[in-house]
Amino acid sequence: MAASNNSIKKTLTVALSLCIVCSVIVSTAAVVLRPTQQMNQELDRKSNILQVAELNQPGVDVNELFKEKITSRVINLETGEYTEELDAETYNQFDAAKDPATSRTLSGDDPAGLMRQEKFSTVYLVGDPEDPNQIILPIRGQGLWGMMRGFLALEGDGNTIVGLSYYDHSETPGLGGEVDNPRWKSQWNGKKVYDDSPTQPKIHLVKGGADSEYEADALSGASLTSRGVTNMLQFWLSEAGFAEYLARFHDNTQGDA
Repeated sequence: MAASNNSIKKTLTVALSLCIVCSVIVSTAAVVLRPTQQMNQELDRKSNILQVAELNQPGVDVNELFKEKITSRVINLETGEYTEELDAETYNQFDAAKDPATSRTLSGDDPAGLMRQEKFSTVYLVGDPEDPNQIILPIRGQGLWGMMRGFLALEGDGNTIVGLSYYDHSETPGLGGEVDNPRWKSQWNGKKVYDDSPTQPKIHLVKGGADSEYEADALSGASLTSRGVTNMLQFWLSEAGFAEYLARFHDNTQGDA
């Protein structure tokens, strides 16, 4: 006698077959779409770099504009020197930070909450790479709900801020999420990072209104996100981050004075 269509065996067979078919479809789609996803991620990265440097031009191809305006270089964070060992077009510092061979453990001094930090980082230069108009630095650190990733643009003196922009975060909309607010971002232009010490950044966020060139307004109702912004800026602009690299631009500026 033929088995009933409602038997447990047939039900399990149909369910298993459906799972296999769906898995194959999803896996195939992931493989086929990966190049497109990577291309879109790269386009978004370039767009954010152009935006923080105030170089966006509506209607102009992002790739062409980036190629025309930006030079990518890889630096050794410990020495502040450029390296030719790594290709700036393919080097991924996020992957490097996960690999013990290409990163270091941050044990006690880790205000940005990174746990591990890459030994090399990509920087982006606007204009003449030897005497840039702007220097764009990738920064990241913990906010309230997770990692915040962004770019900080400095003038060629390595000390005056052009802009600060975050392209990836999970902060609360209307509170910490106000890091996306153009009004909040506009206050950064002209702020200073260092005063007398070229390795100890003074820039920080304050409640109740900034009243010096080393201060920016904190985010209303988002003290932990504001603290995260301060912590990551002071980490990446210290000797643990880009301070050794930026010192060369302070020296050049003083030499021209």
